[in-house]
Amino acid sequence: MDYQPKDGVISGEDGTSRLLDAAVRRLRVAHYSLRTERAYLGWIRRFLLAHPRRDPRVLGAVQVEAFLTGLAVEGRVAASTQNQALAAILFLYRDVLGLKLAWMDDVVRAKRPQRLPTVLSQQEVRALLAHMEGRMAVLAKLLYGTGMRLMEGVRLRVKDVDFARNEITVREGKGGKDRRTMLPGSLVPMLVAEIERVQVLHQQDLAGGAGEVWLPHALARKYPAAARELGWQYVFPARTISLDPRDGRWRRHHLDEAMLSRALKRAKLAAGIAKPVTAHTLRHSFATHLIESGYDIRTVQELLGHKDVATTQIYTHVLNRGAGAVLSPLDR
Repeated sequence: MDYQPKDGVISGEDGTSRLLDAAVRRLRVAHYSLRTERAYLGWIRRFLLAHPRRDPRVLGAVQVEAFLTGLAVEGRVAASTQNQALAAILFLYRDVLGLKLAWMDDVVRAKRPQRLPTVLSQQEVRALLAHMEGRMAVLAKLLYGTGMRLMEGVRLRVKDVDFARNEITVREGKGGKDRRTMLPGSLVPMLVAEIERVQVLHQQDLAGGAGEVWLPHALARKYPAAARELGWQYVFPARTISLDPRDGRWRRHHLDEAMLSRALKRAKLAAGIAKPVTAHTLRHSFATHLIESGYDIRTVQELLGHKDVATTQIYTHVLNRGAGAVLSPLDR
């Protein structure tokens, strides 16, 4: 077990820090992403600070549900945020403290509302992309043209773009699954130019004694030289080298995903689009436009990387079964 409180009491900030350190170790052993790690640690800290100097072992369903209710009532957080906080607390008990208590299976999760995705028309997508430029335009076209998620796009490595087969391999997508998607022909010259730019930048980094990139899991130990190879470099690298918080090494990370969010917002306003537009809107539009064009839903499911076809079926609202294909009596 990673953590043992003294006399059943957490001794102030030091005890909380030790418990959080134990949580970090468990998260990294389980290969959680850095984003998930930060989110879980934030929720665990908030839960512990809500019950100062109390050993979480003596807390129960009442305290957990009160904490979650406070988030919903006072914090007015979304159901997904509330469920993330619950997942972090359950991780604390199950994985860090090594406890499996009866009440843990009875905590009620917030019910997430079923909402239809925001989808742009093909004309709106063209207008949006026309108001973007540079690397942000290439990345936006990549997400719309392949159906990739935002983090899948920014984490794309040079070796996973196959120009000979017109394919892109998406590594460790949602659920840790790999998949293949198409490489749009119109995107080939742009990605070639991006990779050439990466090659020049990588040579400069190597000449300066850097050139290392983060490798997943144990690959860095298994293949020590791989981190400096061109194939492992990000297609969309950050402008500067930064300190990796996981191990304190200086590396060139991928670009900040927030840059695309800001670029999409500017392009949306310039194009006069009233709908909300995010990077995920491009993925929704990709799936909807494929189904509109007559592609089989199973094919779209594979391209999107959905585990269950029921997840993909939400895009069938554009087919003849949807409201858009019904003729209103007002128009008869």
